Amino acid sequence: MLNRETVRGDLIAGLTGAIVVLPQGVAFATIAGMPPEYGLYAGMVPAIVAALFGSSWHLVSGPTTAASIVLFSSLSVYAEPGSMDYVTLALTLTFMVGVIEIVLGFARMGALVNFISHSVIVGFTAGAAILIAAKQLKNFFGVEIPRGGHVQDVLVSFWHQIPYINSYVTTVAVSTLLSGILVKRLWPRLPYLIIAMILGSLVAAVLNQVFGTVVTGIENVGALPQTLPPLSSPDFSLTTIKNLAPTAVAVTLFALTEAVSIGRSLGARSGQRIDGNQEFIGQGLSNIAGSFFSGYVATGSFNRSGLNYQAGAKTPLAAMFAGLLLMLIVLLVAPLAAWLPNGAMAGILFMVAWGLIDFREIGHILKSSRRETGIMAVTFFGALFLELEFAIIAGVMLSLILYLMRVSRPRIISRVPDPRQYGRKFATGPDLPQCPQLHILRIDGSLFFGSINHVQEVFADLEENHPEQKHLAVVAQGINFADITGGSTLVAEARKRRARGGDLYLIKVKKGLWESLESCGCLDAIGSNNVFQSKTAAIIGIFQKLDKSVCRTCDKRIFRECASVPREAAPE
Repeated sequence: MLNRETVRGDLIAGLTGAIVVLPQGVAFATIAGMPPEYGLYAGMVPAIVAALFGSSWHLVSGPTTAASIVLFSSLSVYAEPGSMDYVTLALTLTFMVGVIEIVLGFARMGALVNFISHSVIVGFTAGAAILIAAKQLKNFFGVEIPRGGHVQDVLVSFWHQIPYINSYVTTVAVSTLLSGILVKRLWPRLPYLIIAMILGSLVAAVLNQVFGTVVTGIENVGALPQTLPPLSSPDFSLTTIKNLAPTAVAVTLFALTEAVSIGRSLGARSGQRIDGNQEFIGQGLSNIAGSFFSGYVATGSFNRSGLNYQAGAKTPLAAMFAGLLLMLIVLLVAPLAAWLPNGAMAGILFMVAWGLIDFREIGHILKSSRRETGIMAVTFFGALFLELEFAIIAGVMLSLILYLMRVSRPRIISRVPDPRQYGRKFATGPDLPQCPQLHILRIDGSLFFGSINHVQEVFADLEENHPEQKHLAVVAQGINFADITGGSTLVAEARKRRARGGDLYLIKVKKGLWESLESCGCLDAIGSNNVFQSKTAAIIGIFQKLDKSVCRTCDKRIFRECASVPREAAPE
């Protein structure tokens, strides 16, 4: 609800965000191989559009490190970074990403990001961080390193350039890096990136004054255009779209995962429920708008979104204020970028890269799960040694494969009444006696074409190892649905057991399972009389069908109903 208090909080949060995105935008554009001003443009119109059409109160969209590094890795193959051809390709990629995001949003595919493992994000960002640092070695030490290439190529080139390190440029970079670390630790509330940039620029100015620019060889970023985002146009040729399609898909998956994850994380703190489909649409519209207003791929920024929340933002107006105020700030301070050395930018990017590596989460993944460790490792090493878009796709595909492996093997356990527990609750244990005629199974997982092979194997093992247990009861409270294959398997098992003098029963059937079995005609084949909504009713009903001659000589007597059958000595 908007009122004077919320608008005031949003305005303060927006101003804070606009100040922070100033150095970040320039840094991210440098990573992306774009002219520095494009990083600022990406934080203007896209941020406003995403706030207008998204669902999150606190999510702030704009340029991010991950999107920037993927952009550079993918587009530098086709054009010289910083050139007009390169910028046009970036705008086209941004438009394509926006279209895919909108299509996914209208197709109600918001739940898609739930299937992308968090380990993919952790592994990719860690790999991207190392790649960022490696790409900035030339600016940090003032040496010549060929553009492009993977980490190993960059490191080999740098090794040969060590004798030619420029000590003046390195001094500027190191002073920027150390001052940023010091300010962040001692005065965390201050904008440490801006302060580090200013101090690095002052060191460069002093060195140039004392030794001269010819001797120091310190190069500057150059003055930024003192204008609002100019209109732009993507390249809609089929060749360009075909070349960029794989990258567009990879960037879309990563960007949506990042945006929705951040939105949900902040929503959990503020008590807001995020609509994933609406967020897809908001992100898509922001990127389409950005492609026509000189912005490259924008997505949710964790740093700026977290800062937006902490600064007191109450509504999406805060992100809109941030975009509008950034326009005003650029008009005022853009010329000052002429004094910003490339070495200082490299020091800033070293800090950004270090901050991307989530050591705590990496340690948690390594300790908790081998599968998740494998996903993280594939994405991490893929980011280092493969093209980044393929690293993302590989991580996502591996996540989906492992997910399918999990759901293809539903948990199946035997259950029997435990006389040691109150009410003889059903339990699982090797020491608990089994009924010689009835086996009770609990299945936790849906019955579909991918999981049914595992279920059939369990049924076959029961038939082979316990042929005397002709009756089978399935506790179905953990089964959400069954497709035609799953329903047909239950019907086949029921017919098989009836042919042997037994039967199949379902206990505690959920509505979803009932409807899916009914729709395919499987419920009639199993028999509605064989479906029970409680274990008590199931035991009473099934007990009537058991062979009482076996019951008379049985020494297990695990059901209360067994007491109704007189016990006889087993024949010699």
